[in-house]
Amino acid sequence: MDDTAKVPGKTKDEPVSSRIRARIQQARKRFHANDNISAFLQPGEMDELLAEVEGKFKNVLESLVIDVESDHNTADTARRVAKMYLTEVFSGRYSEAPPVTEFPNASSLNELMIVGPVTVRSACSHHFCPIMGRLWIGIMPNEHSNLIGLSKYSRLADWVMSRPQIQEEAITQLADLLMNKVRPDGLAVVMEADHFCMHWRGVKDDQTKMVNSVMRGSFLKDPNLRREFLALLNTNR
Repeated sequence: MDDTAKVPGKTKDEPVSSRIRARIQQARKRFHANDNISAFLQPGEMDELLAEVEGKFKNVLESLVIDVESDHNTADTARRVAKMYLTEVFSGRYSEAPPVTEFPNASSLNELMIVGPVTVRSACSHHFCPIMGRLWIGIMPNEHSNLIGLSKYSRLADWVMSRPQIQEEAITQLADLLMNKVRPDGLAVVMEADHFCMHWRGVKDDQTKMVNSVMRGSFLKDPNLRREFLALLNTNR
């Protein structure tokens, strides 16, 4: 008996991507390039998805008139690219959030904390070209805030950035995540990055960087706190 007949909603030769997409749509959830879809993946489907992406990327190479049969340099490129996208550069779409141990603010800390620079790597969702940069995080805790380990800021940033992104949305996603995890009075995130879609194509300008910020809570309301954060940030750049 064909195993596919035993699985509700699964038909013979149906791509795994179609099954995953159907679950997301049934749940009425979004699956944009910078969304995490790990909740809709079932055991074993990442391996199936890797094989599907490999096959489709091989078709892309053939459409670029590259001889993937006799060219020793591109014989396994489709597999390498599929693995790179799913398990490395876009892993933040397919993996659950990293575990973060939270500690109570036992000492009632209420002074400005700054973490950074945190190295971040992402990819432009317009051209899939690299975005390479750094970010700084400012936290104004209160007695009810959760404290997390220093390395966890880097892990959470990497999880958010490891998706096709635009910089403006990426740091907003990170700010939302940190506000939920830490519950501070105020949060500030500043990111500075090089966009290789400008370096490598188009205007081919390798000097321009993009800097943007997100301010929440007391950083948004208190100009003196905002100035203190930005002044300290500039001394560390």
